[in-house]
Amino acid sequence: MLPDPIIQFTLFGKELKIYMYGVCIAVGILVCLAVFYFYTKKKLMPDKLQDFIFIVAIIAIALGFLAAKLYQAIYEWIEKGVFDFYNSGITAMGGFIGGAAAFIITYFVGGKFVFKGNDKGLHIKEFNKVLLCAPCCITIAHAFGRLGCLCAGCCHGAFISHKAGHGGLYMRSDGMWGYYVPTQLYEALFLFVLFAVLSYLYFNRCNIIMQIYLIAYGAWRIFIEFFRTDARGAAILGLYPSQWQSVIFIAGGVIMLLIYIFKKIPLKLPKE
Repeated sequence: MLPDPIIQFTLFGKELKIYMYGVCIAVGILVCLAVFYFYTKKKLMPDKLQDFIFIVAIIAIALGFLAAKLYQAIYEWIEKGVFDFYNSGITAMGGFIGGAAAFIITYFVGGKFVFKGNDKGLHIKEFNKVLLCAPCCITIAHAFGRLGCLCAGCCHGAFISHKAGHGGLYMRSDGMWGYYVPTQLYEALFLFVLFAVLSYLYFNRCNIIMQIYLIAYGAWRIFIEFFRTDARGAAILGLYPSQWQSVIFIAGGVIMLLIYIFKKIPLKLPKE
């Protein structure tokens, strides 16, 4: 655990600060884009479509961050009665939903204008490749994001003690240093493992990677939220907003899986 979420140094006589949360987010985005490039290149995705998706992804990432901030502001408004978008934090689930919606809308609407002539409908024809690769990209970016949370001291578990020897990791939360249950670290480790599993399935022609991701992450998020004690919205019927959204994730994954089964869509792709 870093002793502070900020690295300070002097350059040309000027004191500069680097926030490790931002560094982890930036690394996560870069790794995400690299994974997409190499994974889809392996699956022979056309270069023109790859370039288009990179543009769409940048738009989706930007709008996803806005959605993540809006979601958190709404959570705090419901819980505290004050809506403060500027000073609110961000919530990963809001970013997922907002970013995914932005990606899908931009992908299909923009694709109509980009792919014409001989390339008409290329983005629709190749969409399954995008759908298979997306969970790997999202998972690795999220894993680095959770490391950022660990550095920043947000998204933590229960406070344990101010003294060593009682377990937990030493971190700062709301200006107070102490030992907390490191739920951020647990989730980062889970996401790195999930990324490895999804990558293995991706290169072994599994056709239900999105379904597996939605169900696996949804179940994990419901579980880990019980151990978090940071501000994340008011509980409804014993579950926090992220847990209710995780229920939707799981339901969506199950519905997609059933559609594949009933329509006899292959669960494993043929060899190329």
